[in-house]
Amino acid sequence: MKKIGILYGKERSFPMAFIEAVNGRNVRGIMAEPVHINKVIQGEPSGYSVIVDRISQDVPFYRAFLKNAALCGTAVINNPFWWSADEKFFNNALATKIGVPVPKTVILPSRELPEETSELSFSNLAYPLDWESIFKYIGFPAYMKPFAGGGWKSVYRVASAEDFYQKHSETGRLVMMLQEEIVFEEYYRCYCIGGKYVRIMGYEPRNPHHLRYAANFSPSEERLRQMEQIVLRINEFLGYDFNTVELAIRDGIPYAIDFCNPAPDAEKESVGEDNFKWVVETSATYAIERTLEAREGLDNLTWGEYLKKSTIQKPLMG
Repeated sequence: MKKIGILYGKERSFPMAFIEAVNGRNVRGIMAEPVHINKVIQGEPSGYSVIVDRISQDVPFYRAFLKNAALCGTAVINNPFWWSADEKFFNNALATKIGVPVPKTVILPSRELPEETSELSFSNLAYPLDWESIFKYIGFPAYMKPFAGGGWKSVYRVASAEDFYQKHSETGRLVMMLQEEIVFEEYYRCYCIGGKYVRIMGYEPRNPHHLRYAANFSPSEERLRQMEQIVLRINEFLGYDFNTVELAIRDGIPYAIDFCNPAPDAEKESVGEDNFKWVVETSATYAIERTLEAREGLDNLTWGEYLKKSTIQKPLMG
């Protein structure tokens, strides 16, 4: 029997529905269950052909467990090695190389010194930074947000240089990005599963959380195709099996705002009944596909085109 496991934290509606969806297909020789861990020994298999990871970003022990499982042949969704290395500033930098429009963005050193460092640790960093050039490039208003991590934690809208300095002083040891504000006419949140299944959802981030998917945008077929191609291209290069891409439409151009969401919200109360049904059924389909394709004892992870092309020294746009 090949097992599909799901590793999760506080969420309940998606993991349980996913398990029911997989088992409800009655695929011979395949079953799904919550991952059960009672020991982790180096180089020993996890017992799962596929694991869907929903929580290791918050639990380092789980991330180590998943890397060990992947080494022994488990297809982990998403690749725990790439997820450990990736962050939002790199995502934006990559987008500039693969033809995906993104807001102008810069990364900033933390306001306070990291632990175990002193001023001498920053011998190569100019002080002060060239704030005039940075502000001229980004413009105001702008958004300041952590360069890694998810959700809306520690996100600031800054109206001026003075406002920026005041708010940056509150960020402590967080490494922040300063990003151009995209004043959008429409906004979409797009699931991408397996690098091929896309669900484009109208999304209004200015609404209260429980109403953000209550957006009445009416994109044309051409716009839908355009957004789908952007979503697929981003995930092709990043190599995520399960991700969301947020697109803001300004003057007819979709800008990728946030596309490093490898454990995206999939709770029924958040995304709504129709979107929930799609993500449950589609993720179940994809997990079964990966189980059937898995090669015992070999590398069954997804690796993005960025890494593949880097290893053979091939241009990203080639």
